[in-house]
Amino acid sequence: MQKVSVIVITKNEQKNIARCLESVRWADEIVVLDSFSTDSTIEICRRFTDKVFQGEWQGYGVQKNSCASKATNKWLLNIDADEVVLPECAAAIQKLLSSEPEFPVYRFPRKNFFSNRWVRYVGWYPDFISRLYDRDRISFSESMVHERLIPDKVGGVINHPILHYSFEGIEDYINRQNRYSSLFAEEKRRLNWQANWTHLYLRPIWVFLKTYFQRQGFREGFLGVFLSLSMAFYTYLKYAKTRSIK
Repeated sequence: MQKVSVIVITKNEQKNIARCLESVRWADEIVVLDSFSTDSTIEICRRFTDKVFQGEWQGYGVQKNSCASKATNKWLLNIDADEVVLPECAAAIQKLLSSEPEFPVYRFPRKNFFSNRWVRYVGWYPDFISRLYDRDRISFSESMVHERLIPDKVGGVINHPILHYSFEGIEDYINRQNRYSSLFAEEKRRLNWQANWTHLYLRPIWVFLKTYFQRQGFREGFLGVFLSLSMAFYTYLKYAKTRSIK
């Protein structure tokens, strides 16, 4: 039986973290790396594990790799603080690790929620994401935002969804899109990369058309219109910021 460590990064997650950690109590180890929360996140985490560390924020990819380095087991399950692992998903992971897994990394479908509403369209489901991995062969890209496990071209699938309580509402969504676009632009600035006119004027239009029509955002009603338009604007915003940052 392969042992598994759950790794979680946090920053002011007192609203979500107890629900998250309760869902992974079955794991052999839980490791939390906190970025100096000012709410009760740390106190809540210590109710579930004694492996709670703190460190300065370095970007999503670097932070997750740093958290992984503090785990003791070979197999790691990365979970965000606003996610929940259902019992059937946990059972599937344990069954997989009861013998030698075929692949070094495994993906899961995610059910993304907007203000407690499961969003089935606009490309938000099944939203496969790689989360279970062999640390000896796989690690996170060191991106500021939109980090991913690499290499992840050859992997398996565990067909039990992880629940993702993504956004509390419209204001939370807009605030995060603003923050993520700034992180994207900051990373591109370090690479001396700047958006051209096709990024600024064509890609946002394509994102809206793809999200609202191809990915059937219209089936979500008002929320589908809002998400399709805001995803298009986010596309414009992240590229526009690459030109404005000095």
